[in-house]
Amino acid sequence: MPVIIELRTDIEEYIKKHRLSKKWEKSKKLFKNNPSHPSFNTELLEPKHRLIYSFRIDRKYRALFISLPKDKIEIVTVTKHYRK
Repeated sequence: MPVIIELRTDIEEYIKKHRLSKKWEKSKKLFKNNPSHPSFNTELLEPKHRLIYSFRIDRKYRALFISLPKDKIEIVTVTKHYRK
């Protein structure tokens, strides 16, 4: 089972600022138990050679992550899925 390493301070602040704390905690727990759960809609982003993936926190926000050795995951950013 993957382990999400501690978030950087700027990502934690973004989550708090956008009132995603409860959704983030729920997503983190579910991701740890089942990273391929259909609700995440996990996908490999372009360009694929960079190996950056994303999963859904909710309909509006996504977490972008990279896989590290020893089944660890690093969240590189949390962002709006669709930008206008």
